[in-house]
Amino acid sequence: MCQRLTLPDTLAALKDSLAVIRDNLGDYAPRWNVAPTARVPVLMKRAGDRSLDWMRWGLIPSWATDERNLYSTFIAPSDLVATKPAFRDAWHAGRRCLVIASAYIEWRRTDKQPFAIARSDGEPLLLAGLWEEPNARLHETMRSCTIVTTEANKYAANFHDRMPVIIESADTVIWLGEVASIDPATLLKPLAPSKLTSWPVDKRIADLAQQERAIATPSRPAARV
Repeated sequence: MCQRLTLPDTLAALKDSLAVIRDNLGDYAPRWNVAPTARVPVLMKRAGDRSLDWMRWGLIPSWATDERNLYSTFIAPSDLVATKPAFRDAWHAGRRCLVIASAYIEWRRTDKQPFAIARSDGEPLLLAGLWEEPNARLHETMRSCTIVTTEANKYAANFHDRMPVIIESADTVIWLGEVASIDPATLLKPLAPSKLTSWPVDKRIADLAQQERAIATPSRPAARV
């Protein structure tokens, strides 16, 4: 499903490959245990340019008046993005973005062992997202976002029946609305199983009070688990 994220050590190569014009992540630093409601790095279209910005993970609709009722908005099921009140405004307005991560954390169903799941080619994950402007009713000053999920492929199904929608670099032009002739809904599908790898992480990752670096090392395996 995608309950935690780890962030890349650096975004330098990503900025070059994705032709980022504006970088507003001045205090960027890698993290290994990012939970919902924390801020995450996001690629979005801003004034016509590709821009990197911080957003709150957990979408807050403009009409919301009580944040306590938004506990489930950190993920958006792909079959509900066009109809669920929390997400439909962003979807129909084309407020799509890409949440950047090096891996996402999922707990294996059989023994509750947490695993980091990443691309097998070592490239960052570009997770399909939707975003909203700050909610003045709740005195929010930061944009908020959600990660779109779909049914799990055969590899990710070892951990959960859902997985985030992972966008290929070549398809970012579609997701960000730079190619109007292609419906972005065509991208709401699981990544090929062969493009994923995983490795176990310390079970203490469930406790946010623990030190991140000690429990969710960014090291990667040599082969798929």
